[in-house]
Parts: sequence; structure tokens; C-alpha cells
Amino acid sequence: MAMSTALWSFALVVGLLTLTPGLDTALILRTSALGRRRRAWGVVLGIQTGTLLWGALTSLGVTALLTASHLAYTALRWVGAAYLVWMGVRMLRDTFRKRPASDTDDSGLLAGTDSASGGWRQGTLTNLLNPKMGAFYVAVLPQFIPVGANHFTMGLVLTTVHILIGLIWSAVLIGFAQVLHGWLRRPQARRLLDRITGTVIAAFGIRLALGD
Repeated sequence: MAMSTALWSFALVVGLLTLTPGLDTALILRTSALGRRRRAWGVVLGIQTGTLLWGALTSLGVTALLTASHLAYTALRWVGAAYLVWMGVRMLRDTFRKRPASDTDDSGLLAGTDSASGGWRQGTLTNLLNPKMGAFYVAVLPQFIPVGANHFTMGLVLTTVHILIGLIWSAVLIGFAQVLHGWLRRPQARRLLDRITGTVIAAFGIRLALGD
């Protein structure tokens, strides 16, 4: 496989994966829709930091050891699932408080102040606690490395393609969410968004725990 073919083929695969609605999409849309643009970009950069680490570890062969070890993979899966379920349940719980949530009284981990660093920590942790990212890279990345190419270097190049696609799509999501910001200033609309997002996050956690 020529390098150009490998790059375009990999871009198509991860492009379709990126466009598929999932946990990352829910986090970015919710954070940005509440008007926290800096935090939303922090979440994006955190997610891509996690992607870079998964790609680098896969290129070094580390994630192959993780997926080969049933105990290590199961432990990471349960930690990630617990984190997601806790985050989703916390959001849902906050929407049923008697007094409406204000701009400064929100689910801390899921919104908080408009801080890029806080968003980065959230995005990175969410990505790294998802062992399916590691499993995906172990299964897919080697298939797109041409024979004779340096495994680590080519792995990082392919990971960079994934990151660039993710950044572009995230910019589209943030721009779209900003359009909804005015509507979401109403407490009822914010509760609805939080209930949808909290349900999605908790469902991902349960799905991860069940190993589906």
C-alpha cells in the first residue's frame, strides 16, 4: 500500500467514525451550547490529546499489551464506565433540583467556569478512560502502515490525520451550538439539554460496562 493511499483510506475510516454521534459529540455540543466556548475548545483539545496518546502507545505496541491482558482491559473498562455513569447521573440529578440552575450553578465537571484547562482535563480523562479507543487503534492502525515504513513515525502521521479531522468537525459542532445559545438561556431548555446529555453519557457508561 502506497503512503498516499494509506493516508486517504485511513482518513475515510476515521472520518466516518468522527461523524458518528457519540460521547465526544455530546460533550462538545453541551459545553459549547451553554456559551462556554473556551471550555468547549478545552474539551476538544483534551479529546485530541487522548487520541494522540492512544496513537503513540499503539505505535509503540503498548496498547496491544493492554488489549491482550484481560485483567488490565477489564479494569480500565470498569473505571471508565464508572466515571461516565457518575458524570451522567450527576447531570440528571441536577436537573431535578427545585430551583433552576443558573449560569454559575451548574454540574461542575460538565460545564463549570469557562476555563480551557478544565475542559482539557475533562476531555483527556474521558478519552483515556475509554479502552475501546485503544482496541480500535490496535485493530485498525497497523492495517494502514505500508510495508517497510517506520511503524512509530507512520503511526503518528496517521494519528495526526485523525486529530485534524476531529478538530475540523469539532469547529463545526461548536459553531452550530453557538446558534442555540440564546434559546438555551431559558432554564427549561437547559434542563432538557442536560437530561438528554446526561442520559447519553450514562448510557455510554453502561454500554462500556457491559462490554457491548
